[in-house]
Amino acid sequence: MILSVWPSSPSYGKDKAPSPVFDVITVSSAITPPVAEYILQNINESSKGEAEGLIILLDTPGGLDLAMRDIVKGLLNAPIPVMVFVFPSGARAASAGAIITVAAHVAAMAPGTNIGAAHPVGLGIGKMDKTMAKKVENDAVAYARGIAKKRGRNEGWVERAIRKSESITAEEAMRLKVIDFVAADLNQLLQQADNKEIALPSEKRLLKTEGAIIVHKKMGMRHRILSALSDPNIAYILLLMGLAGLYFEFAHPGAILPGVVGGISLILAFFALQTLSVSYAGVLLILFSIILFIAEIKVISHGLLTVGGIISLVMGSLMLFESPDPGLRVSLRVMIPTLAIISGFFAGVIALVLKAQMRKRHTGKEGMVGGEGRTVTDVYKEGKVFIHGEYWNAFSDKLVEKGKMVRVVEVESLRLKVQEI
Repeated sequence: MILSVWPSSPSYGKDKAPSPVFDVITVSSAITPPVAEYILQNINESSKGEAEGLIILLDTPGGLDLAMRDIVKGLLNAPIPVMVFVFPSGARAASAGAIITVAAHVAAMAPGTNIGAAHPVGLGIGKMDKTMAKKVENDAVAYARGIAKKRGRNEGWVERAIRKSESITAEEAMRLKVIDFVAADLNQLLQQADNKEIALPSEKRLLKTEGAIIVHKKMGMRHRILSALSDPNIAYILLLMGLAGLYFEFAHPGAILPGVVGGISLILAFFALQTLSVSYAGVLLILFSIILFIAEIKVISHGLLTVGGIISLVMGSLMLFESPDPGLRVSLRVMIPTLAIISGFFAGVIALVLKAQMRKRHTGKEGMVGGEGRTVTDVYKEGKVFIHGEYWNAFSDKLVEKGKMVRVVEVESLRLKVQEI
């Protein structure tokens, strides 16, 4: 019988050895540096605590190569047994997740899950040429085959998963000796894994899972925040929010709040972008769109710069994250509404600024022209008028009698040229 508890404490019988404790963590996102840090931290904590081993419940579309290699290094050198369980049904261990599963001391999958599609993809500026792509592929194959050989798993299938992006079901993975077990749940997995021999860096050990206590460990607030920031959708929204906030502050100096929010959002976006593989061309196009929006305020282009800015923003958004893994791309369901809102925001701010610039001036000479008032004396070559609550010296081309309504047509120094209404 296997117990499932939340606090980490072993149970002792009267004449029995303490029940083994297995810590359990869940990874259900793309493999990014914060996720790698979370897994490695738990391996370290479990090895220093009372746990017999660590179980990772995995469901991932893949992730970054460097983060995956950090996790694999941690698994291969873990001082305690680490099981990777692709769970629940409907989950997957795709791309980087497949290599992580193969690297575990015990690899298992639930029915209805799949593993594979581990072909490496080049990200960043442009595409890899054929020579570089072949080098990356061969490196990935050699790396994965070495891991599979160390764990006694199917090297040939691992190579096909990389070269041909082959993906298989849990039952096929079991038949091909890619994984060790197919289990419906944790209890079944631990029952099957009992007395399995595993190789730790310093020794070989038989797993003891009978009567095991399962301790579920939740992700801490810090890792939850970092993982959320590493979501491409969140990073994309923060980037556009930051640029929009700073743009509004520049267009309306002294607003303060948009500038503060924009600055914070931009800093968080830059942190998120450094944990993801980003196309620099996409970033530059987005920045160029902001330059075009600002130029629209300074240059009369009849809307051409705004249209160019929106096109640049859309193209930059589409190019920002170039990855076949859905977990490392911006979802269209997020991108389209965000683009519509941000484009509307920029267009609205530009319209307000242009409207303010075109509005009739109410101060200085320009503010006086067109103003209406009443003559205080007869006005011809000289006279006085009362306009905008003030008395002014005035003159006119024709005689205007005292008490008549007049309109200002010109301002010369401190004299107003008026005409009778």
